[in-house]
Amino acid sequence: MSINTAEFLNPVNTQTWENGRHLVRCVKVIQETHDVCTFTFGMGQPVLFFFKPGQFVTLELEIEGERVMRSYTISSSPSIPYSFSITVKRVPGGVVSNWLHDNLQPGDQLAVHGPVGQFNCLDYPADKVLLLSGGVGITPVMSMARWWFNTDSEVDMVFAHSARTPRDMIYGHELEYMSSRIDNFRLHLICERIDVGQSWSGYRGYMGRSMLELIAPDFLEREVFCCGPAPYMKAVRNLLEDAGFDMRHYHEESFGATPVEDIQQAEVHADEAEVLEAEQELLETVAVSFADSDVSIDVVMGTNLNEAALEAGVSIPKACGMGICGACRVKVSSGNYHMEHNGGITEEEIDAGYVLSCCTTVKGTMAVEY
Repeated sequence: MSINTAEFLNPVNTQTWENGRHLVRCVKVIQETHDVCTFTFGMGQPVLFFFKPGQFVTLELEIEGERVMRSYTISSSPSIPYSFSITVKRVPGGVVSNWLHDNLQPGDQLAVHGPVGQFNCLDYPADKVLLLSGGVGITPVMSMARWWFNTDSEVDMVFAHSARTPRDMIYGHELEYMSSRIDNFRLHLICERIDVGQSWSGYRGYMGRSMLELIAPDFLEREVFCCGPAPYMKAVRNLLEDAGFDMRHYHEESFGATPVEDIQQAEVHADEAEVLEAEQELLETVAVSFADSDVSIDVVMGTNLNEAALEAGVSIPKACGMGICGACRVKVSSGNYHMEHNGGITEEEIDAGYVLSCCTTVKGTMAVEY
């Protein structure tokens, strides 16, 4: 008689991670360099932490009695699906980075929002890629490289990372291992300077045209993914543009503020009645109510929804402030509004009435749930 062993096994009900707020637990802390740590998170039950390599999460923390939110790129790969990691550099005076380094331990629980982000390798498939990073900006491109490496991808990868000194080289041993295991991964490590007593056999100095041509002679034919400090990314952009690179194939990660165009003044020749009408429209007030707090407030038409909430004494979480991270998502049960986001919300959520309050303007009477 045959026995079905599956009948004696406990079923595993695996859930899939989706954009939203999640309570996770720190399961591991790894000291990468003297001032960089990797924090790995998981859940008590099996959860598949799928995301697009290059995306990020926003941590929700309580520091000295205040709620603080910061966004960090996921440095691990979805090919290892039951946990995810962020890699954080200690920044002098940095409230969150120092708190994480000094306080977060395995077993601690915290809330994260995400995953979100338009900077990822799955949305821009290519046969040949060039991964460029500086400092802790290595995290998103490392996630991409780990993904391709772990999934036995045939993508032709050139990985060039710049660090200040050899002791600042993040993931150095792992990158060397990856380079030694497959033929389609070519590694180039660059150090700006070599301190006394340090040995170094890689590139020295700063990335320039001649160095780039040595690293990737065919860089004009590759999809480029870049992340690092703002001056580093600006230098890379200028280098590529001067070389005639098709910038439609260039992608970078940035948490900087979104440029907002100046509001244009009315035409000089507009007649007085039109000007008066425009002024009245700008001064028109409408009511915004927040159901969970039973609070309502009158605001000027065109007010940002998150600012309206603050004025009403209602605290809606906000991190990036530009519609990327999704931390400020709320539901509009009724009313008129306009939203311009940067990928922090899905079409399904929009269809269900959700908005990102940081990039939503009030266009009429609104009722909000949060």
